Amino acid sequence: MRNERHDEPLSNTELELFLQYRHRFANHDLDLLAFMQVGDPEDPVYVSFSRKPEPEVDPEAYRRPEAHRSWTNR
Repeated sequence: MRNERHDEPLSNTELELFLQYRHRFANHDLDLLAFMQVGDPEDPVYVSFSRKPEPEVDPEAYRRPEAHRSWTNR
Protein backbone atom coordinates (compact mmCIF):
# COMPACT_ATOMS: atom_id res chain seq x y z
CA MET A 1 0.00 0.00 0.00
CA ARG A 2 1.44 3.34 -1.00
CA ASN A 3 0.03 6.81 -0.56
CA GLU A 4 1.38 9.52 -2.86
CA ARG A 5 -0.05 12.46 -0.85
CA HIS A 6 3.38 13.52 0.42
CA ASP A 7 2.57 17.20 0.01
CA GLU A 8 -0.34 17.05 2.47
CA PRO A 9 -0.33 16.87 6.27
CA LEU A 10 -1.87 13.88 7.98
CA SER A 11 -5.53 14.08 8.81
CA ASN A 12 -6.51 13.55 12.45
CA THR A 13 -7.51 9.99 11.60
CA GLU A 14 -4.20 9.33 9.83
CA LEU A 15 -2.25 10.81 12.74
CA GLU A 16 -4.12 8.57 15.18
CA LEU A 17 -3.36 5.52 13.01
CA PHE A 18 0.31 6.55 12.76
CA LEU A 19 0.57 6.73 16.55
CA GLN A 20 -1.19 3.37 16.95
CA TYR A 21 1.10 1.69 14.39
CA ARG A 22 4.19 3.18 15.99
CA HIS A 23 3.05 1.89 19.39
CA ARG A 24 2.45 -1.61 17.97
CA PHE A 25 5.83 -1.54 16.21
CA ALA A 26 7.58 -0.64 19.48
CA ASN A 27 5.76 -3.35 21.43
CA HIS A 28 5.91 -6.21 18.93
CA ASP A 29 8.61 -5.66 16.30
CA LEU A 30 11.38 -3.62 17.89
CA ASP A 31 14.19 -5.68 19.36
CA LEU A 32 16.89 -3.23 20.46
CA LEU A 33 16.85 -0.40 17.94
CA ALA A 34 15.87 0.64 14.44
CA PHE A 35 17.17 3.45 12.24
CA MET A 36 15.15 4.91 9.35
CA GLN A 37 15.53 7.68 6.81
CA VAL A 38 12.19 9.05 5.62
CA GLY A 39 10.72 11.99 3.78
CA ASP A 40 12.16 13.92 0.86
CA PRO A 41 15.48 12.39 -0.27
CA GLU A 42 16.84 15.94 -0.72
CA ASP A 43 15.92 16.87 2.88
CA PRO A 44 15.57 13.58 4.77
CA VAL A 45 14.40 13.04 8.32
CA TYR A 46 16.39 10.59 10.40
CA VAL A 47 14.32 8.53 12.83
CA SER A 48 15.56 6.20 15.51
CA PHE A 49 13.62 3.85 17.75
CA SER A 50 15.42 2.52 20.80
CA ARG A 51 14.74 0.76 24.07
CA LYS A 52 16.96 3.32 25.84
CA PRO A 53 17.04 7.14 25.74
CA GLU A 54 19.76 8.86 23.74
CA PRO A 55 22.93 9.47 25.74
CA GLU A 56 22.89 12.80 27.56
CA VAL A 57 19.09 13.15 27.17
CA ASP A 58 16.98 13.22 30.30
CA PRO A 59 14.28 10.53 30.04
CA GLU A 60 11.78 13.21 31.14
CA ALA A 61 12.35 14.93 27.78
CA TYR A 62 10.51 12.10 26.01
CA ARG A 63 6.76 12.64 25.82
CA ARG A 64 4.00 10.13 25.23
CA PRO A 65 1.64 11.23 22.47
CA GLU A 66 -1.96 11.77 23.45
CA ALA A 67 -4.84 11.14 21.08
CA HIS A 68 -5.85 14.17 19.02
CA ARG A 69 -3.00 16.31 20.30
CA SER A 70 -1.28 18.66 17.89
CA TRP A 71 2.43 17.96 17.55
CA THR A 72 3.16 20.91 15.27
CA ASN A 73 4.35 23.19 18.10
CA ARG A 74 6.59 21.04 20.25
